[in-house]
Amino acid sequence: MSKQGQGEDEALHTRLTFNLLQLKQGLGNSEDVTVREIQIEQSGGRSVQGAVVYIDGLNSLQSMIHTLLAGLGNKGQADLDIEQLLEFCRNSVVSTGMVGDIYSFEDAYETLLSGNSILMLDGSSHGLSVGTKKLTARAIEEPNVQSVVRGPREGFTEVLRSNTAMLRRKIKDRHLWLETMSIGKITKTDVTIAYVKNIVNEDVLEEVRKRLSAIDIDAILESNYIEEQIQDKRSTPFPTVFNTERPDVVAAGIMEGRVAIMVDGTPFTLLVPAVFTQFFQSSEDYYQRADFATLVRLLRFLSFALALLTPSFYIAITTFHQEMLPTTLLYNLASQREGVPFPAFIEAILMEITFEILREASVRMPRTVGQSISIVGTLVVGQAAVEAGLVSAAMVIVVSITAISNFVLPAFNLGITIRIIRFILMMLAASFGLFGIFLGLIVLVIHLCNLSSFGVPYMSPMAPLHMSDQKDTLVRSSIPNLISRPKTFRPKNPIRQKRR
Repeated sequence: MSKQGQGEDEALHTRLTFNLLQLKQGLGNSEDVTVREIQIEQSGGRSVQGAVVYIDGLNSLQSMIHTLLAGLGNKGQADLDIEQLLEFCRNSVVSTGMVGDIYSFEDAYETLLSGNSILMLDGSSHGLSVGTKKLTARAIEEPNVQSVVRGPREGFTEVLRSNTAMLRRKIKDRHLWLETMSIGKITKTDVTIAYVKNIVNEDVLEEVRKRLSAIDIDAILESNYIEEQIQDKRSTPFPTVFNTERPDVVAAGIMEGRVAIMVDGTPFTLLVPAVFTQFFQSSEDYYQRADFATLVRLLRFLSFALALLTPSFYIAITTFHQEMLPTTLLYNLASQREGVPFPAFIEAILMEITFEILREASVRMPRTVGQSISIVGTLVVGQAAVEAGLVSAAMVIVVSITAISNFVLPAFNLGITIRIIRFILMMLAASFGLFGIFLGLIVLVIHLCNLSSFGVPYMSPMAPLHMSDQKDTLVRSSIPNLISRPKTFRPKNPIRQKRR
């Protein structure tokens, strides 16, 4: 068998030249695989050949030189055999604490591709893995998706260790435990689960471990790869895994008894279990007065209803139930629709699709022009459509209210769900009027009550009802009144503060 075709799990050879050749060939003789040969002089006049192998660009070059090369070329060392010399390098030369042993080429490839360096000596059948990984990341910035008026301005980055450090700064407790595993047969992406040991429910934690361990995929490039693999039901449009890029949201979720799943390469962290009412809550709710936070939270639930039902009710009433409208309003709507060639359903579909196109265009365009495209495009297209007689002015108002209400919700993925269900309700309204809408809502409620997230009912704490959790569901009680953690997540330690 050729050297290039040998298995990755083959043990390292005692000949240094063979190991170096195999490493180079195993990585396709790539130019960024760098070999720095060294020579260690001993007091007896004998010299030992060695090599430092690393991938250029993944290492902190200055750190590697100080860590591995400073002192290796010094003369006057005792006359040691190869294994003793390698142990001497581990204990006396290498200054970093991240040192491990390498016995196979598979270990060597994983070490190099993780950004670390390898020290090998001629005559030894194993080498040393030295932690010289270069952590390059963008500066910590304010999250774009979940921005707040009052509260922390920092958000996670794409570097896992930077994210775990931010979480450690939020929760300075020894019971915050982190477990890291590698997922992805090719990418070998680091995935860390974080939880507070004396709070988290052990059944939920074990279920998270089980589902992550069952993932068998080539690549994990973003946390959504994990989310779709571990969610309870894939046939639902509702998100059963919460995602956020805010460290304070993750810390608050962990303190309630949930488990965070952090993925290297993305700022978005997953929180499980997730419940429906959680997607209406913002971290800012706890940084404002309780009465104001309650008002805003109720406004979000109202916006949810408007975004979901406004076009459907307009279609149903103008098509089947005109008698429900005041006479003056009915005459106004009739005069506006005079000359419009489409029924209300087609009219609403055209406007909704137009707004969806403008919404996507504003997201994909550069930031400097994206916002102007969204605002100006909406005004221009809406006005032009009314003047051309394609749609009525009332329909433009209905679709505008729907779009604005959609943006009130703090969870972006719930907004996507609303957009999907809204079209279904519009079809039911066009076919059966208000009866179709109510039928769709009944099916929707039944579907929501049948969902769960890691063993927790999705509609909890409303179905099943937990009265103590109602203090932080539709309303937000003052902080001193939030004595216990949510019973929804069955925490090991249910009390979070003493009663005053």
